[in-house]
Order: sequence, then structure tokens, then C-alpha cells
Amino acid sequence: MEFSTSTATSLHTLKAQALAIGVFQDGILSPAADALDQASGGAIRAVVQSEFDAAPGSCLTLHAPAGITADRVILLGLGRQDSLTAAILAKAHQAFAGYCVSAGVGTAVSTLCALNAGDASPTDCARTAARLVAAATYRYDQTFSRAKPAVKLRSFTLHLPRSKAAQAKTGLEQGAAIGAGVNLARLLGDLPPNVCTPTYLGQTARGLAKQFKTLKAEVLDRKKIEALKMGSFLSVAKGSVEPPAFIVLRHTPSKPAARKAAPIVLVGKGITFDAGGISLKPGPAMDEMKFDMCGAASVLGTMRAVAELDLPREVIGIVPSCENLPSGSAVKPGDIITSMSGQTIEVLNTDAEGRLILCDALTYAERFKPAAVVDVATLTGACVIALGHVNSGLFTQDDVLAGELLAASRQAQDPAWRMPLEDAYQDQLKSNFADMANIGGRPAGAITAACFLSRFTGKYRWAHLDIAGTAWLEGKQKGATGRPVPLLTQYLLGQCGA
Repeated sequence: MEFSTSTATSLHTLKAQALAIGVFQDGILSPAADALDQASGGAIRAVVQSEFDAAPGSCLTLHAPAGITADRVILLGLGRQDSLTAAILAKAHQAFAGYCVSAGVGTAVSTLCALNAGDASPTDCARTAARLVAAATYRYDQTFSRAKPAVKLRSFTLHLPRSKAAQAKTGLEQGAAIGAGVNLARLLGDLPPNVCTPTYLGQTARGLAKQFKTLKAEVLDRKKIEALKMGSFLSVAKGSVEPPAFIVLRHTPSKPAARKAAPIVLVGKGITFDAGGISLKPGPAMDEMKFDMCGAASVLGTMRAVAELDLPREVIGIVPSCENLPSGSAVKPGDIITSMSGQTIEVLNTDAEGRLILCDALTYAERFKPAAVVDVATLTGACVIALGHVNSGLFTQDDVLAGELLAASRQAQDPAWRMPLEDAYQDQLKSNFADMANIGGRPAGAITAACFLSRFTGKYRWAHLDIAGTAWLEGKQKGATGRPVPLLTQYLLGQCGA
């Protein structure tokens, strides 16, 4: 996919198979739409007045309009002119990208980033547009007997004033990298669990290291994990014949001057299939537990984006990965295990396994003396009950870090909501037989899960993202979303001053 900008003044002479223009409600045309209306002798305005209400996300195609070189002009609804936001522009670009892919369009031009949305810069608009176009081209066909038809869309151009072109070009570069990272995360999530195993995730990390010179991958096997005394992580892996993998993927900027700051560490939960262990999950929708490694997938996708952009900051991705299955060797309710930190844990429910693998990874992260650590996990159904499928749950006691992540979520159109993490909730994790229990009961389940993780993060700034409600779609649209790769990459861009 080729992304570019155009500052040509004669919009009606641009050659493209699809040319997108914005239209506001009450028949108000954007400047680009007005220019094409004049070139077409009033054809645009006539159609708008007769059949297009311009609701946000709506789309109408005009084929070969007179006086315009483009094969199609796509009218995109933007709602009320005085209410234009970055989110509405994103919705319009998503509709345009979807149309281009479904209609077999090869070359597309959008004029939307020429518009001023009060809460978005040209860089923000272009970044989001490129990411959404990249997402629209995603096709999963790895396990079909016949490959799906190839997407024909090969070029996407933003037409905008010369004064915005440089910022838009930067945004397109960032958005293309983020889109590729999102699609990698989606692919890893969508692959079946008999393909995407812990070993496969390790191979993916090594493949990224071969593709990008700034990345270095290390994959620790069971013996090395045992040598590190990661008893909590290994307790979850005991029930499966699939070997565990502890993946460390490190981005070192190509410019030496950019290596001075302390690294930022991302930790992703990599349970490639979660049957619940001895505390077996119900059968319906258990197939969706292949998505329980979407935290790991998002970390790998983010690391891909980081490497493609060669961000001027050291970033380290850590992925503890295994399966959680019932067997004669599986960890049992009532077992006491010892984490890498030396703290002991009473396992009351083997289906609360994500925190058991993450806690050892969080302890491992100490060795990097990080500036901040963000873990990402499909951790609790309780977070889905609290926030649904719109916002990822954000937990941290660091107000500055929370502000940075929330700002990034808004800027990336990848929303998160801060949840409480007060010490009073820690009491629910008390155990009569160990330093802590691995669950705190039904009340505030997402919060007590975060409280558990917080006990392993005392030596650095830390935040936890619970993506159980946002990592994948259910029902007929079932598939991984690639979230929160946009949020994480935007946060890292912000830390680099980009």
C-alpha cells in the first residue's frame, strides 16, 4: 500500500478510481465538495438536497459525474458542521476505506484531512486515516482451502493544502506503521490455537527481529524459565504438553543518542488457549479463548510499529506464553505456588491464570530499570461487565502515567477508561495459607486482579490495561481487533516527543 499527499489545486482533474469529499447536514458542502459541485455544474448539491442526509458515517457514490476526472465521487456524511470532531472524521474515513475495498477500488483520494476538526491536528487526522485504510485491507484466509480474492486497493492519497502537507505526511507514515502492527496483532489473534502456540509466538518475535534491524529477540525455554524460578508462570504451563515460551523483544534505536533514556517496557499476556484449567470454563464460546493471547499479540504488533518507525526510545516487549488446560499435571485449586519475586500465592481458581503468568513477567521487568511498565491483558470478564466493548480498562496509582495513557487513547481513537485502584481492595486477596490468594471474589473482580498485579510492581511506574472487552469481536463479526496497538504506539510516540 502506497500512502501519499497531494496539494494540486484543481481537484476536479485528479485521476482516481474513488475521490472522497465531506458533506455536512443541512446541505452544507465542505470546500472540496463545493469545488467539485462547481466543476460538475451543480450535480453534487442536487444529489445532496434530494437524497443524502449526511449523517456521520453515511456514504453515497456518484459514478462518473460530469466535469470530474475521478471515476467515482464518494460523498461522506460528517453530521453538523459545528460539531465536527476527530472521531467523526475517523468514522467517515472508515466508511470510505470499507467502500474502496468492497468495490475493488485501486486508487483512492480523500479530501477530509483538509478540514479543521478542533481536537485533531493534520498529523492526527492523517495517522488515523492511514491506520483505518490499512485495517480495511486486512483479510484472514490462512486456514481456508482457497485464498480469498486479493484486495485491489494499492494507493491512498490525502488531498489537502500545502500548509498541512508536511504534518500529514508524518501522520501517514505513523499510521501505516501502526496499521501494519494492528493487522499483525489481528492475525495472531485470529489464528487457531493449534497453530498460534507459544512456540509460534516465539517464532513471530524472531521473525520480526530478522525483518527489522533495531529489534533483538530472545525466547526462553522451560529450562531457562525454571532457572529464573518463575514458579507462578510455570504452574499455569504444567497442564499442557505445549512448551511455554518467555519472549523478550527489544528495540534499540538506530541513533546512539536516543539510547540514553531508561526503556519503556510492555508486557503482554500470552495464553494461547485458556480452557480454565481444573476450574474448567463452560463449553459455549470456549473457542473464543484462543483470543486470550491478544495482550501478547498487541505487544508484538506495537513492537513492529516501533521498529518500522525506528522510534528514538528503547522499548522492550515481554510476553510470557503458555496454554491453560486441565490434566493430571495441572495446577489445582488449593495449591500454593511461589512466584519469581518470592511471594507465595494460594490458587483458589485456576481460571485466574493470566495474573499468575504476568506477575513473574512484571518481576522480570525490574532488571531493565524501566522508566515505565505497561501490561496488557485479556484479564477479567468483570472488566467487560463494567465497561462493555468500548473502553479498555486502565488501572494505575500513577496520575501522570494515567494522564499520558488516557491522552494517547483519545488521540489514537482507541479509548480507555481509568478504573479505581485503591488499597482498600487489597484486603479481598487475603489468604489463610499464603501471602495472597489469586482471586478476591466476585465483587470488583477487575480491580482485585489489578491489585494482585500491583504487588509485583513496587520498583517502577506501572499501569495495567484490561482489554478483555476490546481485544476481539463476537458473533458474526468474530475476530481480533488489534487493540490497543494504536493506544500503545501513540503513547510511545508521545514519550518520544513525536
